[in-house]
Amino acid sequence: MARIRNRRKPVSEMNVVPYIDVMLVLLVIFMVTAPMLNQGVKVDLPKVSSQALPQDNNSRVLTISIKADQSYYWNMGEEVDPDQGKGSETSTELPKLIEAVSSILGANSGQGKAVQVFVRGDKRVPYEAVMKVMGGLQQAGVSNVGLITEAP
Repeated sequence: MARIRNRRKPVSEMNVVPYIDVMLVLLVIFMVTAPMLNQGVKVDLPKVSSQALPQDNNSRVLTISIKADQSYYWNMGEEVDPDQGKGSETSTELPKLIEAVSSILGANSGQGKAVQVFVRGDKRVPYEAVMKVMGGLQQAGVSNVGLITEAP
């Protein structure tokens, strides 16, 4: 009798289970670390009970921060002035800040996109400093400004 040998053929399929495991571990790491990321300049916001401002997801957000030492910072998420660095907080004086805001508004209006402007003022900042920013924003052509506070 002839002997029949069972030859095992090599499997030509790719095993994707280890790749899925790695992807799920990375997903969990990103989900845990994303809320811990803190953007912006540390500003001690006043605690006030107020309703949340409506946000338009199609518009870009420009945040202006005023620290306790009356230094001004602006950040537009991913749309920061290329000369200043992408996604970074940019410190500036008030006239330069207003000039940057007007150029941002002009660039975005040319693209047909709205810009929401928010002001984050430290609770120790004098009212005058916040009003200077508000007046400068009005000169730059900003019609609506949101003031950011912290919930008590």
